[in-house]
Amino acid sequence: MTEALDLDLVRRIVRAALEEDGAFQDVTTLTTVPADQRGIGAFLAKDTGVLAGMPLVVAAFEAVDAGISVRPKLRDGAPLEYGSVIAEVEGPLAPILSGERVALNMLQRLSGTASLTRRLVDAVEGLNSRIVDTRKTTPGLRVLERYAVRVGGGHNHRFNLADGVLIKDNHLAAGRARGLSLGDVIRSARQGASHTMRIEVEVESFEEAREAVDAGADIILLDNMDPPEMARCVEMIAGRALTEASGGVTIDNVRAIAESGVDIISSGSLTHSARALDISLEIETLRG
Repeated sequence: MTEALDLDLVRRIVRAALEEDGAFQDVTTLTTVPADQRGIGAFLAKDTGVLAGMPLVVAAFEAVDAGISVRPKLRDGAPLEYGSVIAEVEGPLAPILSGERVALNMLQRLSGTASLTRRLVDAVEGLNSRIVDTRKTTPGLRVLERYAVRVGGGHNHRFNLADGVLIKDNHLAAGRARGLSLGDVIRSARQGASHTMRIEVEVESFEEAREAVDAGADIILLDNMDPPEMARCVEMIAGRALTEASGGVTIDNVRAIAESGVDIISSGSLTHSARALDISLEIETLRG
């Protein structure tokens, strides 16, 4: 079951997006749509994929006018086909129009992330690799994009820099400049971090992977290796640490990566390159 969003946080994010868009000073709508005019419409999928973001749609219309009713027809995680009716909205027309863009932006972007995640998850079905995201997220929207990854069947990596130790190439370069080996850097991290934290280290070769596991790393990140080299590392590590593949993951190569035996496959593309799903709000009827 997908971990639910913090609704108070959702409301704050949505409110900021509405203010950014000038939704409460929508001069076009204020000067062309009477306050007593009402409308009814439907969110329609014009694409295939996975739905994510309905709590934000509800929060957006709730923020612009409490008199707007949103009636979801599908829940987050539902498959979408062209023409799927996602939700109906009814109430005062002016605030519906003022909140429309923010609601759609959130729904389209999160559904795009959920849809891409589902494609990767489906591509490795039957294998043991877990698809996870990275910190390559839209600033301020990380919690939402990570939620969309979970809706799509994926998992989350560390939330932020305080969440876990991940020694990357620049950390290792800083250590080497001080005369430290890769193993020395791992041991330094182990000594300085809480005993409850795992130590992960990024490696670029079989030799570095061997040094990392011998130094006691908990997770070995195999960076930009080809599947045969990953498989060689996995065999050598032999369960002494978790293995994570990262770098250049695509729908075309993800199954070959998973077949190498890695435990985790991380992909920044889930959040930084997912194509927004095509969803529209069609106003079906208007009445005074």
